[in-house]
Amino acid sequence: MASSRDLVIQVKQQIREIDVEAAEEMLGNAVFLDIREPDEYEQGALPGAIHLPRGFLEFQIEGKIPDHSTPVVVYCAVGGRSALAAHTLQQLGYTDVVSLAGGFNRWKDHGKPWSTPRTLSPDQRNRYHRHLLLPEVGEEGQLKLLDSKVLLLGAGGLGSPAALYLAAAGVGTLGIIDMDVVDASNLQRQILHNLDRVGDRKVDSAKKTITAMNPDIDVATYDLRLGADNVLEIIDGYDVIVDGTDNFPTRYLVNDASLLKRIPVVHGSIFRFDGQVTVFDPYNGPCYRCMIPEPPPAELAPSCAEAGVLGVLCGVIGSLQALEAIKLLLGLGDPLIGRLLAYDALEQTFRTFKVRRDPQCPACGENAGEIQIAEYDELCMPHVAVAC
Repeated sequence: MASSRDLVIQVKQQIREIDVEAAEEMLGNAVFLDIREPDEYEQGALPGAIHLPRGFLEFQIEGKIPDHSTPVVVYCAVGGRSALAAHTLQQLGYTDVVSLAGGFNRWKDHGKPWSTPRTLSPDQRNRYHRHLLLPEVGEEGQLKLLDSKVLLLGAGGLGSPAALYLAAAGVGTLGIIDMDVVDASNLQRQILHNLDRVGDRKVDSAKKTITAMNPDIDVATYDLRLGADNVLEIIDGYDVIVDGTDNFPTRYLVNDASLLKRIPVVHGSIFRFDGQVTVFDPYNGPCYRCMIPEPPPAELAPSCAEAGVLGVLCGVIGSLQALEAIKLLLGLGDPLIGRLLAYDALEQTFRTFKVRRDPQCPACGENAGEIQIAEYDELCMPHVAVAC
């Protein structure tokens, strides 16, 4: 019976090995695949290497390297495991695979460039394990989420589920703006809060819930009214805005500010048993003014407090907003840019409508003038609330 050493020798006769100098010449022109265990990888790796432990190779390589013609340099610590991995990749149909003879140890001994990669802690690996199994996310994507910043407009019906799922997903910084206090009538839908916190500031209640769920998250609270005098300063530095407001003046204000700062807005709205979600990506798709050039009369646009809303509907729409935000942060899939997703809870149906960018839009159109940040209280409602 052949030993493991005999197997490696046999496999090396069926693959190509290259030395350190040849591998260095391929930096930038090939994918370097590090198949060592996580504890080995954390101690140092080649520049730009993709880490995929040998035990996951057959199951996850397609997600990491979908093109089978891609030049691949596989390496481990000393060259044995990488030879076996290179042979496996050949069997899977990869046509340009080589193994680094001597592995990472020889690379270091020759004084070639390497660095200590940023990695997740053991606790984070356990917490986000299901994300790490997704090739579209993986450790790189999870680290990107931890570096991301999302601003939630409102800690109410939509902001509550959105905040919980963004926090659970590991979005590292969540900003929450709301100037209201927790009321018992909120608890039918605003799941960030509870009876013990009735009378507390909503932003404080939200921070307690989020940090209790995930200590990785930094929660920035803004217990104030969002207005023309502070909107640009507040949204500056955020990657995505999740809009859970329930009135037109604030939506127009946020739209204009997001255009100036070029920050995408995930818009959500709810009314009785219906909800809508879309994404406004500045100058890559329509803006809010393209979709609704003018607000309807106040009597035709009642708020949730006036018309009512099914509590669980907030969970559906807020969760969809969180999903769209994560897609934007990670560059996943097809975000709802130029599309409006409409949900009817009574019929249990989703419908998608195209929303086109208006070339004559006064905010983002071809001939639009300079954007002026101003108050719009007179447009629709006498009050400016923050969230449903």
